[in-house]
Amino acid sequence: MLTYITRRVLASLMILLGASFIVYMLVAYSGDPLAEIRSTNSPSKEAQLQARTEMLNLNVPPALRYFLWLGGAAKCLVPFAGECDLGVTLQNQPVTAALSQAIPTTLQLVTTAAVLAIVLGISIGIVTALRQYSTLDYGVTFVSFLFFSLPVFWVAVLLKEFGAIGFNDFLRDPFIATTTIVVVSLIAALLWTVLLAGSWRRRLITFAAAFAATFAVMYFLSVTRWFSDPSLGVVVIGLTGVAIAFGATTLFAGLRNRKALYASLTTVGLGVVAYFVLQPIFESNASLWLILGLLVLSLGAAWGIGHAFGGYDRGQSRKAAMLTSFGMGALVLLDQFMQHWAEYTTNSKVRGRPIATIGAETPNLNGDFWLTGIDKYTHLILPTVALILISLASYTRYSRASMLEVMGQDYVRTARAKGLSERVVVTRHAFRNALIPLATIVAIDIGALIGGAVITESVFSFKGMGVLFLNGVRGIDPNPVMGVFLVTAITAVVFNLLADLTYSALDPRVRVKA
Repeated sequence: MLTYITRRVLASLMILLGASFIVYMLVAYSGDPLAEIRSTNSPSKEAQLQARTEMLNLNVPPALRYFLWLGGAAKCLVPFAGECDLGVTLQNQPVTAALSQAIPTTLQLVTTAAVLAIVLGISIGIVTALRQYSTLDYGVTFVSFLFFSLPVFWVAVLLKEFGAIGFNDFLRDPFIATTTIVVVSLIAALLWTVLLAGSWRRRLITFAAAFAATFAVMYFLSVTRWFSDPSLGVVVIGLTGVAIAFGATTLFAGLRNRKALYASLTTVGLGVVAYFVLQPIFESNASLWLILGLLVLSLGAAWGIGHAFGGYDRGQSRKAAMLTSFGMGALVLLDQFMQHWAEYTTNSKVRGRPIATIGAETPNLNGDFWLTGIDKYTHLILPTVALILISLASYTRYSRASMLEVMGQDYVRTARAKGLSERVVVTRHAFRNALIPLATIVAIDIGALIGGAVITESVFSFKGMGVLFLNGVRGIDPNPVMGVFLVTAITAVVFNLLADLTYSALDPRVRVKA
């Protein structure tokens, strides 16, 4: 294994050298970095030309200039080689400083979008594969290709118009018209009917129940003006937690495993108790490290509860309890953010329009952990949704095709012939093998996303690596372009190596050999 990894790393370094040389030459010969100064009539024109020439080593041929850049870049890759030096931009800013500002913004933007797109895309793809040629399958296929064909800048403009401007106007008087409630209830009822399927009698019952439930909820939200000061409350958290417990048990153990169900429901009860205990702590000492610490503590407690309940398979009980614990923690955290929503919307910097259309944060907004957290999340909503809609289609189609291929294999038919339940056949025998081809797709997409969603960042004014790269290309400034290329290339190499190692973890038949 070590020999294989070493060989892959050395081969990747050679590829990086060749690719970086080509990119550097393309940028260097694409234009003149001194053209802007030459076109001015400034009395210090000659001094500016000389200063920029010395700053960017323009008196050195591009091929040799590349090796000067490579010497500084090597300090970033080789441990203990010295201070990292990727040159400076046309504004005489160190590229390392520009990257240190751009990388967190890009990661903040693309991480959530990538994780949600992968989870949702794979889940939807597997469900449609299990319901092949159904109304759900045809509907998801149509919507997937529709989103995949839409240009991201157009999606971003629509999200700005209806997701930000329209919703912000709605928040001034969050009253929902009866016609809107009826239309939304009908759409929700149709979706639930298509999703659950079954006999006509079951479909009619599902349609009526979904329509009534959606109508009641929306009417309640409208009458109480819930959007002005939203909250979940312990009752909603508890009921949703019970639903999560049943779902987690069904996924990992099946409802026949009562020990796993009891462990999950006990975790819900513990989460309800924690809701009251944590309120004063959240108000006085909230921080990211506190949240992460509580997450680890809650997962550990859920593991212990699952282990204590045991059953014929303790692993199933532990997994179900831990997933339930994660869901309960997310609900408690969401409720805490909601409790500060009114304070955020009435802030003088926000002025009652919380869904932002540009930037990564509101300038000069001062507040506690919850207030600044809401500000970051509201700025991320639109670009995250735009990226999810565009990338969701590919994951959905790939996972559907992979699952359909796996479900036709002999070992799946053998598992069914042995009398295993459909849940066990799908989750233990088919799902794991269906993930193998998706590992490569995920690795490639993550490497591309880390490079910066150039169009999305430009539309929403996120100053991330995509914008840094674009400005470097426009300004004939090779150093920031090469800095972004270096980060993106290293990320792609690392994730492709992880994909190869993932193959052996998912499929015992695959062994990494030197």
